[in-house]
Amino acid sequence: MNASHDKGNAMREMLLEICERYKMKLLEQVPLSEHTSFHIGGHADYWIEVNDKEGLSCLLKLFSETSTSFFVMGRGTNILAADDGFRGVILHLGEHFAVNEFREQNAGSKPTLCLGAASTLVKAAKIAEEHSLTGMEGLSGIPGSVGGALYMNAGAYGYEMRQIVTECEYMTYDGELHTAAADALGLAYRHSRFMEEPAVILSVTVELERGEKSEITAKMQDFLKRRNDKQPLNFPSAGSTFKRPGENAYASRLIDECGLKGLTFGGAQVSEKHAGFVINRSGATCEDVTALCRQVREKVKSETGYVLELEPVLLGDVKWESE
Repeated sequence: MNASHDKGNAMREMLLEICERYKMKLLEQVPLSEHTSFHIGGHADYWIEVNDKEGLSCLLKLFSETSTSFFVMGRGTNILAADDGFRGVILHLGEHFAVNEFREQNAGSKPTLCLGAASTLVKAAKIAEEHSLTGMEGLSGIPGSVGGALYMNAGAYGYEMRQIVTECEYMTYDGELHTAAADALGLAYRHSRFMEEPAVILSVTVELERGEKSEITAKMQDFLKRRNDKQPLNFPSAGSTFKRPGENAYASRLIDECGLKGLTFGGAQVSEKHAGFVINRSGATCEDVTALCRQVREKVKSETGYVLELEPVLLGDVKWESE
């Protein structure tokens, strides 16, 4: 116990030293329930607001040398955190990584936006709208960060990140900076290469088309209305709970057809408004959510043959068995 205590103190001192050197905020015992859209999760040992590439590189090298567990969190909108929290360090990219830049097109080229990974998709889409650029309308209502959106190739209403991304700047876990073109990012349905080759996404460059601002605004307003009308936005959730199990199969439709709307376990519920959402209806725990999702998966599999896969990222020791 003493050895473990001493190791913990040594890590704390090293984190403090790096954070002081690079003027980064270090917090301890941070409740993840306050930083995830699900409002679920225990405490993380440490939380660091990262606002410096050199500081980030220094931290990543430390974690690699000491085999320290860490997790890079954006806005926490697609995360299910464990009830007993996370034994390690949460890295949260700060305002330095939320800067967006519009780049005027050269002759014969399309206009581009260089988007900070910590920027919200909402803000990025608004900038595109202000410059009369089309291509992000369907992404405008997704509440997550740009980095998180690229990580999972987020999409909605026929729009996906892979349709507009041209390149990405990222830092590998050895603290080295890299830039990769879109065709090297392994972008597919709810997938990118970063799921197999973890790295910290720092910025994303997207290429858009010139359009009519009034039409772009109308599309964004229409998509926002659809979200408000169809999704249970008045309850905490992580968005769509299950991935699409097949090319012409939709999890929400399968769950609805199996009569599972309103199914409840503890404080978690399959939304009565949209079957694709498992919501935190009343003080749900991570265990409530995973138990409910197991029931849904088993019922859908037995009645349709489709196997549903969770879409949210699992943080900490979450008991979930993939099939």
